[in-house]
Amino acid sequence: QVQLVESGGGLVQAGDSLRLSCAVTSRRTFSNIMMGWFRQAPEKEREFVAVISGSGLRTYYADSVKDRFTISRDNAKNTVTLQINSLKPEDTAVYYCAAGRAQWTSYYYAPDDYDYWGRGTQVTVSS
Repeated sequence: QVQLVESGGGLVQAGDSLRLSCAVTSRRTFSNIMMGWFRQAPEKEREFVAVISGSGLRTYYADSVKDRFTISRDNAKNTVTLQINSLKPEDTAVYYCAAGRAQWTSYYYAPDDYDYWGRGTQVTVSS
C-alpha cells in the first residue's frame, strides 16, 4: 500500500514560481518506486508532466514543461518535489503525484504504469 499527499498548489500570476511536494507513505522501499507528476485541466485528459526513477538518476519531462519544471526526490524523506518556474496560464490544472509499479519503466508517460495516486493539488495561473 502506498499513500501520497500533494501540497504546494495555489493561485499565482503568470511568471511566478511554485514548489509542489508529494509526501509518500509506503511499505515498499521508496527508492524502488518510480515517481511521476501528471496534471489535468478542466475538460481535458490527464497528461504526463515529469517522472523520476527510483534512484533519482533518470528524469524526463513533457515537451510543454521542459526547461521550466524540475522534478527531484529525497529518498531519505520519502518526498518528491516539482519546482515550477515561469508559470503560464496554460499550466492551470490539478497536479497529481503518482507512484509507479517499478523503479523504472519505458512507459513512464502512461498513467496505467502508475498504481497509486494522490488526490491532487490545484494550480491556477492568472494572466
